[in-house]
Amino acid sequence: MDLFDKRQLKNTPLGKHQEFENYYIFPKLEGDIAPRMQFMGKEVIVWSVNNYLGLANHPEVRKADADAAREWGLAYPMGSRLLTGHTDKHEELERSLSEFVNKEDTYLLNYGYQGVVSLIDSMVDRNDVIVYDSESHACIVDGVRLHMGKRFVYPHNDIENLEKQLIRAEQVAKQSNGGILVITEGVFGMSGDLGKLDEIVKLKSKYNFRLFIDDAHGFGVMGKTGAGTGEHFGLQDEVDLYLSTFAKSMAGIGAFVSGDKSIIDYLRYTMRSQIFAKALPMPMVEGGLVRLNMLRNDHSHRANLWENVKRLQTGLRERGFNLGNTESPVTPVYLSGELDEALRMNRDLRENYGIFCSLVVYPVVPKGVIMLRMIPSAVHTAQDIDETIEAFTAIHSKLKEGLYKEAAPA
Repeated sequence: MDLFDKRQLKNTPLGKHQEFENYYIFPKLEGDIAPRMQFMGKEVIVWSVNNYLGLANHPEVRKADADAAREWGLAYPMGSRLLTGHTDKHEELERSLSEFVNKEDTYLLNYGYQGVVSLIDSMVDRNDVIVYDSESHACIVDGVRLHMGKRFVYPHNDIENLEKQLIRAEQVAKQSNGGILVITEGVFGMSGDLGKLDEIVKLKSKYNFRLFIDDAHGFGVMGKTGAGTGEHFGLQDEVDLYLSTFAKSMAGIGAFVSGDKSIIDYLRYTMRSQIFAKALPMPMVEGGLVRLNMLRNDHSHRANLWENVKRLQTGLRERGFNLGNTESPVTPVYLSGELDEALRMNRDLRENYGIFCSLVVYPVVPKGVIMLRMIPSAVHTAQDIDETIEAFTAIHSKLKEGLYKEAAPA
């Protein structure tokens, strides 16, 4: 068989829905990144952009990005950090991040996704064991798939089962003279609930493992200062490897991993995604410094975010909506219905109510469940929120009445 004959788009999970391209799949949001943007020529209230603190279109951020691009261009520095791409600015950003997340050292990464995959690859060999949460992000799952040794998965946030997997992991590790890496997320980006870091950390007194946290949705958002989910639980010291991306609260490109200096030094010399890739361009680094400075010194952005989170989530719950167990700004709304109903309902929401949010269906959620996932930001307004709650109330009524079973409403 020809290799390409097997690799046809129609045979892929998403490819089966290619007819929805540029609407549900590869939609085009246009205009400045803001609570209201243009979609197919119409203004919509956008709840699908992870611009938590509203920094994406902040004047200071835009100016910093433009000034750095003007001064350095997008090429500098050329080469990987290990060879020719190392600068004082990269080191400065690493020091600033270490201070903010209260860790001894930090390594700047190009992307969160490739960073997680490469970090896992660097941290474990065939003698080591990975134990990870079943609802971990795709980057964690892909990193685990690369692992040549044993791996055990525990049901989402099931600490009793985690302990069972740790018992199995210790038996394997003892036989192979390996170590154990436990992986979870700080904030789970789909459901919005938190990894049970407090309960996981308690198990350290019984089992010998290291804890790696992917806190993409927690950094800048959770905790007293915004230093993340570890700070929220008051146990940042117990998180051995803390990783986050700049793609969400920092509204940029890049990522970082923080921990003890000895392990960060090890990662600098072993992470293939960094050794064999061009260093993060200077505009992203200088822009990152400005963003981090704003995050550290201006808490109004985070205060506005949480005020909006409270208004949105409280308002939806008061209307009887099920938001699951979210404890973060991530706001999932769970409804009952089939795929066709979900598509018609979401089209109605966009076309007739001017609301753009992410639609999540099987296999991400069980059959018969529809999730409408929203990400509030610091720059959404009370009017944005109130209009959205009214729109959700209206479409939910239509869904319950069966109006989405055959054709989209006029």
